[in-house]
Amino acid sequence: MSSMSGELRQAFLAADVRPTVQRYAVLHYLARNRVHATAEEIFREVNRRDPRASRATVYNSLKSLARAGLVREVVSDGKAARFDASLHPHHHFVCERCGEVEDVAWFELPAGKAPLGARQVRSFEVVFRGVCEKCAAAQSLTGETE
Repeated sequence: MSSMSGELRQAFLAADVRPTVQRYAVLHYLARNRVHATAEEIFREVNRRDPRASRATVYNSLKSLARAGLVREVVSDGKAARFDASLHPHHHFVCERCGEVEDVAWFELPAGKAPLGARQVRSFEVVFRGVCEKCAAAQSLTGETE
């Protein structure tokens, strides 16, 4: 058994989620490729490997994995949500030009600083938005301004 297979099996066990073939295929694709793929991109890749995988099954698998905390949904303004299977805490940066989603190293927010009142926070994520390094470099080469 490969290291990744063992890690994924442990993740399913820890999250108390039944590792169906479809859920495993979705999680394996995201974990192996370290991409922030849309549901449609995930469907195409999983279906390419297993033509029996339906769009509905892949979408339902993503919902189940997200509810269990094994996959995170990264919402981008007006664009298709992207999914991330990094099993380690991190934040995200979304480029407003090319739409690329990048992982940002995890950091804690100062406790007690947010005006959350009596709300009970289960988790949090910071999403930065701006222009990525690649787009900023292209912008400076062309002399383009915002």
